[in-house]
Amino acid sequence: MVIQELKPSQRVSGRFLVCLEDGTILRVGESEVVGFALYTGKKLTEEETEHLLASARRGNLKEKALSLLSRKPQSRRELERKLDQWGANEEEAAAICDRMEELGYLNDESYAALIVRHYGNKGFGEKKLRDELYRRGIPRELWDRALEETADPAPAIDAFLRKKLAGGQPDQKQMQKISAALVRRGFNWSDINDALRRYQADLEECGWTE
Repeated sequence: MVIQELKPSQRVSGRFLVCLEDGTILRVGESEVVGFALYTGKKLTEEETEHLLASARRGNLKEKALSLLSRKPQSRRELERKLDQWGANEEEAAAICDRMEELGYLNDESYAALIVRHYGNKGFGEKKLRDELYRRGIPRELWDRALEETADPAPAIDAFLRKKLAGGQPDQKQMQKISAALVRRGFNWSDINDALRRYQADLEECGWTE
């Protein structure tokens, strides 16, 4: 296989385009250019062509992983799923994830804390937080440490009740509907019942009468 042209990419610094005689265009880095001693007109053996194709493919996967992680944090498991969708095999995915961890772009412990803060600040309860940690493939041994930062659920539930009830006296149907909504948000029944009792006590203190 002959390299018809080797030229620098106009879009990405440090990237080169390798145009092969069969029309294939490979995007490679400086390491491939040096490692394979590439130049215009070079004739590659079948083995060299296979190795170059594999190296270019791995480089493309790494670049896609880095681009993804720079835009949006991921867990290692989420990135592995993406790499699988992009066609990486298990060994390639593991190597790329290891490299992203070395570079600091992939950190399950920090990501777990970020997820807990994000959903906690949005007023969700611990069950919802655990569901999100599970859904994102974060190892269970990291859950407890992340959840230690979870705030007392009482203020979030109280705020939800004030918003939904606007200071009014709820009937049984409303109580059931609101309780179900709070359960869906990840709060447990004990905390919900405590909040409902606080709400009722506040109404009585304010002189609510039927």
